[in-house]
This record gives sequence, C-alpha cells and structure tokens, in this order.
Amino acid sequence: MTEQSPSGTSLVDGVLHVRVSAPSAGNPLDPDALRAATAVLADVASGDVPAGAVLLHGAGSNFCAGGDVRSFAAAPDRPVFIRSVADAFHAFLRGLHAADVPVVAAVRGWAAGAGLSIVCHADIAVGGPGTNLRPAYPGIGLSPDGGMSWMLPRIIGRARAHHAILTDSVITAQDAIAWGLLAEVAATDDDVLPTATAVANGLAAGPRPAISAARRLLAASAESGLDAHLDAEADTISHLAGTPGGIEGVDAFVEKRRPDWTIGR
Repeated sequence: MTEQSPSGTSLVDGVLHVRVSAPSAGNPLDPDALRAATAVLADVASGDVPAGAVLLHGAGSNFCAGGDVRSFAAAPDRPVFIRSVADAFHAFLRGLHAADVPVVAAVRGWAAGAGLSIVCHADIAVGGPGTNLRPAYPGIGLSPDGGMSWMLPRIIGRARAHHAILTDSVITAQDAIAWGLLAEVAATDDDVLPTATAVANGLAAGPRPAISAARRLLAASAESGLDAHLDAEADTISHLAGTPGGIEGVDAFVEKRRPDWTIGR
C-alpha cells in the first residue's frame, strides 16, 4: 500500500489511513473503499499488516455526509440493495474492532448518518470549529445502522441520544466535545487532519500491546461488573509486566531514559 492507494487505504509510519467517504459532491460513504479497508483490517488483526493505529478521514471538506442516497433511489430492489450496503458497512465496523488497535477519526465538516455512526466507533475523535454531526436517517425515512442506536446512548447518554436520533437534531462541535463524542476540537478546520494524524502517529509509536490492552479494558468496562473488571485489570497488568514492552518500559523508567517501544514488535 502507498499513501496514494486508489483503494483509500495506506500504511504510513505504522498508521493505517482509511478514507471513509468518496471524493464526489458532499463526500458520501464510499462502500468500495470500506470493502477494501475491511480486507486490510483483517490483515491488521492477523498481524500481517503492522499497524499500531487506524486513522479515519474524509475525502474532502466533509468527513462523511452519510450513505449515497442517489444510489438507494436508483436500485431496482431498494430493500435488497440497502441491506447489502448495510452488511458491507457493518463488516467494516466489525473489522475496526477486530483489528485491536486504537482508532482515531479526523472529523472535519459534516459527519451525518453513516458518518456519525463511524465517529461513534472511534476511540479518539478530533473535530474542528465547523464540525457538525447529525443522525440524518429520519430525514430520508429510514432507521439508523452502523451501530448508532447502540453506541450513541453509551457515549452521550440515553436522553441526549434519543433526542438527537428521533428529532434528527444537529450536534455542534461544542456540544459534541461537552458530551464526550469528540475528544478534541482543533483550532481551525484545516488543523483537523494534522491534529488527528499526530494523535494516531503518537499511538502507533508508543507501547502497542499496552495501548491495545487498555483499549480492550475500556471497551469491556461498560458491560462488566467492578469485581470482574478488577480481576481483568490485574490479569492484564501482570501479563504485560512479563512482555518485552512491559520490561522495557519499567527498566527505562528506572534507568531514566526514553523507552524503545520497538522492542518485541
């Protein structure tokens, strides 16, 4: 893969860059790019592609304005076509989780419909002053996909998620960061991608096993009880203490030097 890969994916400095939207007007979801990314994510999960983070970004001024509604309208059998789109979209999202590396989203401009769903699956989402997020599905008479109805209540709370989805309201960058949907708002919209790239590069350059383990613990925390979660944390930290990265990290701290996180990769 190269940075200019027509598939919309590239591996740069240990970060898998994934373009989620098409370069056409409005930047709608790009199913072909996501299918290609799903295949690469499977290689990340198997260890065949050495990615330490995934960076999701758009193809223009918007992160992703949702599904290509014109293709929905043109389909000879709309239910069958939309089911195929949803299945492919969901395979991509499952691939993101199975890859077991942190996911950063550069959310410039609009993230509507499927775009908002994708943002919900990012570990760290960076927006800009002009970022706006919207469920969008009610506007075309459809219900959410991409896990939005499962993820959004867990991120912003039941009341806000119900209001946003059912009334199709716009979530501004200011509300998104206050509610925990965005982790950071860059100084300008032009700074969104560079800021998110720096975050992803930092994660990829860090202690990858420890970061992935922390990500798994965070993901499990919403569904596990405290007692079981304490056991999981104890198991995880003790396991990492015997790995090359854990040994290097502790030794580097004691020796007052910068750790070499490439050890053991």
